[in-house]
Amino acid sequence: MAEKIGVYVCHCGSNIAGKVDVEEVAKWAGKNCADVCVSRDYKFMCSSLGQAMIEEDIKKEGLTRVVVAACSPHLHEKTFRRACSNAGLNPYLMDMTNIREHCSWVHKDRAAATEKTKALVAAAVGRVKYQQPLEPFYVDVNRTTLVLGGGIAGLQATLELADAGYPVYLVEREPSIGGHMAQFDKTFPTLDCSACILTPKMSEAGQHENVKLLTYAELEEVTGSVGNFHVKIRQKARHVDYDKCTGCGICVEKCPRKVLDTEFEAGMGNRKAIYMPFPQAVPRIPVIDTESCIWFERQKCRACEKLCPTDAIAFDQQDEIIEVNVGNIIIATGWKPFDCKTIPQYGYGRLANVYTSLEFERLCNAAGPTNGKIVLRDGKTEPKSIAIIHCVGSRDTRHNPYCSGICCMASLKFGHLVLEKTQAQVYSFYIDMRTNQKNYEEFYQRLLSEGMHFIRGKVSEVTDAARLPNEQGKLIVQCEDTLIGRQQRFPVDMVVLMGAIEPQTDAREMGLKCGISCSMDGWYTERHPKLDPVATMTDGIFVAGVCQGPKDIPASVAQGAAAAARVSGMITKGKVMIEPVVATIDEAGCSGCKICNNMCPYNAIEFFEDRGVSHVITALCKGCGTCVSACPAHVITAAHFNDQQIDAEIEGILWDAVRPAGAAASEAETVAI
Repeated sequence: MAEKIGVYVCHCGSNIAGKVDVEEVAKWAGKNCADVCVSRDYKFMCSSLGQAMIEEDIKKEGLTRVVVAACSPHLHEKTFRRACSNAGLNPYLMDMTNIREHCSWVHKDRAAATEKTKALVAAAVGRVKYQQPLEPFYVDVNRTTLVLGGGIAGLQATLELADAGYPVYLVEREPSIGGHMAQFDKTFPTLDCSACILTPKMSEAGQHENVKLLTYAELEEVTGSVGNFHVKIRQKARHVDYDKCTGCGICVEKCPRKVLDTEFEAGMGNRKAIYMPFPQAVPRIPVIDTESCIWFERQKCRACEKLCPTDAIAFDQQDEIIEVNVGNIIIATGWKPFDCKTIPQYGYGRLANVYTSLEFERLCNAAGPTNGKIVLRDGKTEPKSIAIIHCVGSRDTRHNPYCSGICCMASLKFGHLVLEKTQAQVYSFYIDMRTNQKNYEEFYQRLLSEGMHFIRGKVSEVTDAARLPNEQGKLIVQCEDTLIGRQQRFPVDMVVLMGAIEPQTDAREMGLKCGISCSMDGWYTERHPKLDPVATMTDGIFVAGVCQGPKDIPASVAQGAAAAARVSGMITKGKVMIEPVVATIDEAGCSGCKICNNMCPYNAIEFFEDRGVSHVITALCKGCGTCVSACPAHVITAAHFNDQQIDAEIEGILWDAVRPAGAAASEAETVAI
């Protein structure tokens, strides 16, 4: 029995119609494509009127297949599937071909774009005849969620879910939650005390009845799929009994070993071998640094154990693997600072008074090593002039080509703090001033009025080689001022490098564990950069905060809340729909070679050792087809993309190859596929 196919070609305003003769394509499809009984064009097919047109034709004309030629299926495939479903047609009997991105947006020649559009429509008509009705399936969703990362984005996501009544495991690799925000002095543009706005959230997360806090812990393994992930977490040994410790701090006070704190204090201060990262740490449980502890080094001391009033010190404590089941995972693992030593011409690590932005944050902080006094490395001399260099490691093809987003505003904040606390002159060396969020431009204008000096140009060198008498004992910043077109030298006492923010060192490894990918820069890849910036290509895995890309605190908080909202919606429904476009393996023909297991980008194929065959985990499969093309035995098929459909699509796209020699495009023979 012949199919009855409806073809609908969208103008998309002038997006498509500006370069494609849409009316001609619709007429051509109706005359030349076999089994097409309805062929229409409409200005906006995705509108309610366009959808109603499809629904009405399905009911009145008895259509058995539908082809929509419009924009990207990423945008509106669900829209047209829903229209078909509303009219009683299985939604997987609809095919959508992209004539906007593939035709009108990439061609200047209207005739060529129109001919190519006809080929794409013919391909879709040929293909849709062999599409089979499919039915989605549903899985139950575990109400518990795993949040990886205890920075501000992870905290926001955790508290949103916990306040909604859902259990949350919050995993943080450091001994305390808080992330980089805990290191900051003030936040731009309002100059709020960072600790004052962060620590209430930290305390709430630490005490919330629905939050299980796992600090000093790391993700080991993720198996399962959306709704039911099985997760292994390595709880690293603190060598302090969590249940016995009261956080009195006697052990920290009496420990005789001091070491440089390269983590929280960014190398600007010291800590003990047993320590809490900072006074407001949550949980308030110390951890022993086994690489610095005298007992672990040479089996002597044990002062902390002798003086602990609750016998909480446990030198023999070992790492523990904790296994939990969760329905969804939110990754909010944050960022790491750029290593400014990789740009040697700026002198960091070689010239004493060259600082990184994180070091300067600790220098400004009232709880920092200098109690908030801005001084040189000698610990007592107040600088009379400070240079702040933007884009160190950012917007640089040799390091990171992207803009780090926060550096301009952070440099303005530093300038304000210096002008507030000292009599120093502040010079800001920038490429472009990017103050494009709420109240940011106002903050920039404020710093102009406060007397901060702005020099537009990329700094070429920071040196201590003096040429003139006024440069003796100074750091000289060499720069071309592009506004006046002249090279200049600025002698200053201190230089602050606004280093780039980079993905975590193990971001790719973490992504592999969770089945998600990273961009070339190392940031986690979202499902869609505009329409779905918190979901990933693996259902049930969400991203929030800077791990997805550079952003400031308000944007991180918003994304954390957005990820929590998505998870909350899934939990509320209780079930999640799984797309039926998946691969299947004919186990009778499977040779057990495991080629597909190793090639699947979503880890969706498991191997049954007892039977010696592979099996597709449908809840994880995305129907990408990698396994289908790789299988040497040809026993893997992909629903919605079988050989018959692909062959028909190829024949359709080559419709003009069988056109009689010399015939015009409109005189082509009917495409009988």
